[in-house]
Amino acid sequence: MKKLYYLGNCSTCIRIIKELGLGKEVVLQEMKTEKITPNQLDDMAKMAGSYEALFSRVAIKYRSLELNKQKLEEKDYRKYILEEYTFLKRPVLIYDKEIFIGNSKNTIAAAKSAIAAS
Repeated sequence: MKKLYYLGNCSTCIRIIKELGLGKEVVLQEMKTEKITPNQLDDMAKMAGSYEALFSRVAIKYRSLELNKQKLEEKDYRKYILEEYTFLKRPVLIYDKEIFIGNSKNTIAAAKSAIAAS
Protein backbone atom coordinates (compact mmCIF):
# COMPACT_ATOMS: atom_id res chain seq x y z
CA MET A 1 0.00 0.00 0.00
CA LYS A 2 1.12 3.53 -0.74
CA LYS A 3 -0.82 6.18 1.15
CA LEU A 4 -0.21 9.58 2.69
CA TYR A 5 -2.34 11.04 5.48
CA TYR A 6 -2.04 14.84 5.63
CA LEU A 7 -3.82 18.13 6.28
CA GLY A 8 -4.54 20.27 3.25
CA ASN A 9 -4.15 23.53 5.15
CA CYS A 10 -0.83 22.53 6.71
CA SER A 11 2.03 24.24 4.89
CA THR A 12 4.51 21.69 6.27
CA CYS A 13 2.48 18.79 4.83
CA ILE A 14 2.20 20.51 1.45
CA ARG A 15 5.94 21.22 1.39
CA ILE A 16 6.74 17.60 2.25
CA ILE A 17 4.39 16.26 -0.44
CA LYS A 18 6.24 18.38 -3.00
CA GLU A 19 9.64 17.44 -1.57
CA LEU A 20 8.89 13.72 -1.72
CA GLY A 21 7.71 13.95 -5.33
CA LEU A 22 5.02 11.36 -4.76
CA GLY A 23 3.73 9.58 -7.83
CA LYS A 24 0.14 8.87 -8.74
CA GLU A 25 0.42 5.44 -7.13
CA VAL A 26 0.33 7.14 -3.71
CA VAL A 27 -3.21 7.75 -2.46
CA LEU A 28 -3.57 11.04 -0.60
CA GLN A 29 -6.07 11.22 2.25
CA GLU A 30 -6.82 14.68 3.60
CA MET A 31 -7.59 13.96 7.26
CA LYS A 32 -9.93 16.88 7.84
CA THR A 33 -12.30 16.06 4.99
CA GLU A 34 -11.91 12.27 5.07
CA LYS A 35 -11.64 11.08 8.66
CA ILE A 36 -9.31 8.28 9.57
CA THR A 37 -11.22 5.09 10.23
CA PRO A 38 -10.59 2.88 13.26
CA ASN A 39 -9.26 0.16 10.92
CA GLN A 40 -6.84 2.58 9.25
CA LEU A 41 -5.56 3.75 12.64
CA ASP A 42 -5.21 0.18 13.90
CA ASP A 43 -3.19 -0.73 10.80
CA MET A 44 -0.93 2.31 11.29
CA ALA A 45 -0.39 1.42 14.96
CA LYS A 46 0.58 -2.15 14.04
CA MET A 47 3.18 -0.80 11.62
CA ALA A 48 4.40 1.87 14.05
CA GLY A 49 4.45 -0.40 17.09
CA SER A 50 2.03 1.66 19.16
CA TYR A 51 -0.66 4.32 19.09
CA GLU A 52 1.63 6.53 21.14
CA ALA A 53 4.10 6.65 18.23
CA LEU A 54 1.34 8.22 16.13
CA PHE A 55 0.19 10.69 18.79
CA SER A 56 1.09 14.37 18.54
CA ARG A 57 1.85 16.09 21.82
CA VAL A 58 2.18 19.45 20.06
CA ALA A 59 -1.51 19.60 19.18
CA ILE A 60 -3.12 22.64 20.79
CA LYS A 61 -5.79 20.48 22.42
CA TYR A 62 -3.14 18.38 24.17
CA ARG A 63 -2.60 21.12 26.74
CA SER A 64 -6.09 22.64 26.63
CA LEU A 65 -7.59 19.26 27.60
CA GLU A 66 -4.78 18.93 30.19
CA LEU A 67 -3.69 15.62 28.71
CA ASN A 68 -0.13 16.61 29.56
CA LYS A 69 -1.09 16.16 33.23
CA GLN A 70 -2.50 12.67 32.74
CA LYS A 71 -0.94 9.24 32.36
CA LEU A 72 -2.24 8.14 28.96
CA GLU A 73 -2.42 4.51 27.89
CA GLU A 74 -2.60 2.99 24.42
CA LYS A 75 -6.43 2.95 24.47
CA ASP A 76 -6.39 6.67 25.33
CA TYR A 77 -4.05 7.55 22.44
CA ARG A 78 -6.30 5.61 20.06
CA LYS A 79 -9.44 7.28 21.38
CA TYR A 80 -8.05 10.82 21.12
CA ILE A 81 -6.64 10.32 17.62
CA LEU A 82 -10.01 9.01 16.39
CA GLU A 83 -11.90 11.86 18.08
CA GLU A 84 -9.63 14.68 16.90
CA TYR A 85 -7.53 14.51 13.72
CA THR A 86 -5.01 17.02 15.09
CA PHE A 87 -3.76 14.38 17.54
CA LEU A 88 -2.27 12.35 14.67
CA LYS A 89 1.33 13.31 13.90
CA ARG A 90 1.51 14.43 10.34
CA PRO A 91 2.09 13.59 7.70
CA VAL A 92 1.95 9.81 7.89
CA LEU A 93 3.27 8.01 4.83
CA ILE A 94 2.75 4.30 4.35
CA TYR A 95 5.00 3.15 1.55
CA ASP A 96 4.81 -0.55 0.86
CA LYS A 97 5.61 -2.17 4.24
CA GLU A 98 7.18 0.90 5.88
CA ILE A 99 5.60 3.75 7.81
CA PHE A 100 7.02 7.25 8.14
CA ILE A 101 5.48 9.39 10.86
CA GLY A 102 5.87 13.13 11.26
CA ASN A 103 7.98 15.80 9.66
CA SER A 104 11.45 15.47 11.16
CA LYS A 105 14.37 15.75 8.75
CA ASN A 106 15.41 12.15 9.46
CA THR A 107 11.89 10.84 8.79
CA ILE A 108 11.61 12.71 5.50
CA ALA A 109 15.10 11.58 4.43
CA ALA A 110 14.18 7.95 5.20
CA ALA A 111 10.93 8.30 3.23
CA LYS A 112 12.84 9.75 0.25
CA SER A 113 15.24 6.80 0.35
CA ALA A 114 12.39 4.29 0.42
CA ILE A 115 10.68 5.99 -2.50
CA ALA A 116 13.93 6.17 -4.51
CA ALA A 117 14.66 2.49 -3.85
CA SER A 118 11.34 1.30 -5.26
